[in-house]
Amino acid sequence: MSKIHEHLKIKLPIWSAGMGLGIAGSALTSAVSNAGGLGVLGLGGMAPDMMRAVIADTRNKTSRAFGVNIIMPLMVPGQIEMCYDENVALLVLFWGDPSDYVKDAHKRGMLVVSQCGDVDEAVRAADAGVDGVIVQGTEAGGHVKATRPLADVVRETVAELASIPVIASGGIATGADIARALGLGASAVSMGTRFLATHESSALDSYKKRLLEARSNDTVLTKLFDIGWPDAAHRVIRNRAYNDWEAAGCPATGSRPGENSIIATLAIGEQPSELPRYSVTPPLLQFDGDLEEAALYCGKSCDDIDAILSAGEVMEQLITELRAAQS
Repeated sequence: MSKIHEHLKIKLPIWSAGMGLGIAGSALTSAVSNAGGLGVLGLGGMAPDMMRAVIADTRNKTSRAFGVNIIMPLMVPGQIEMCYDENVALLVLFWGDPSDYVKDAHKRGMLVVSQCGDVDEAVRAADAGVDGVIVQGTEAGGHVKATRPLADVVRETVAELASIPVIASGGIATGADIARALGLGASAVSMGTRFLATHESSALDSYKKRLLEARSNDTVLTKLFDIGWPDAAHRVIRNRAYNDWEAAGCPATGSRPGENSIIATLAIGEQPSELPRYSVTPPLLQFDGDLEEAALYCGKSCDDIDAILSAGEVMEQLITELRAAQS
């Protein structure tokens, strides 16, 4: 068991990914932590006051440790300070340099994990003093820093970092997948797509249905959905927006089909906001629009996901499969 798990009293080597814009909200995060894993809130782009309310709601639902994921390119002023004030157990920083935050977090007894795309980035994060790293493979859904398959990145990062916990992320949906990652030296796994397909995730039900129907060859790694987060690769399910862009010859941002057209509204806050085509915002529960135009984040692990279950049921299934794979 890694130092992170000992410190946070986590029983199982399973983390739910902090899927951004609230897909990983209090219901999902608390359910995973209550089942013995580590739930991670996805609060990227959320105002500090709203974050505080979600953290409080999560604490009402679990007495166990959970993390908060901050997407650094989408950081809103005051987010990190709010996490300090709330003394969250674990701060996960993605897509940026964690070095400005490690010391202040450690002063408050908080742990810091950096999510990385390659060995070099993981080494830099370790040098900055983080308590662990999440490493991605290109199989991952959502935003992807990796350029190589997960097994290669895990194997090399474990060898390079020695004692610092390495958490594997990307293309993991079953207990057998977890066993393989642990066999490569990972301390745990972080799973996004598998937990998106749960009753507790805040994704739209029709989005979850599309995920069940998809197979890995229906997903693509692209930079197409870039409004709100430019020049960042992500894995999504092919849909009309992607196919129209591909048929047009993959033109650059600014000259794509339907540029600036409104494809949905999102009712968060007092006034619904309009979402343009190619927005990074996925179909949340408050999404009212056309899934064929939206960013349907999904990892290659969709091959092994064929039912929407509760997060607790997913955890039970994963542990049963993991024990069978290790026996």
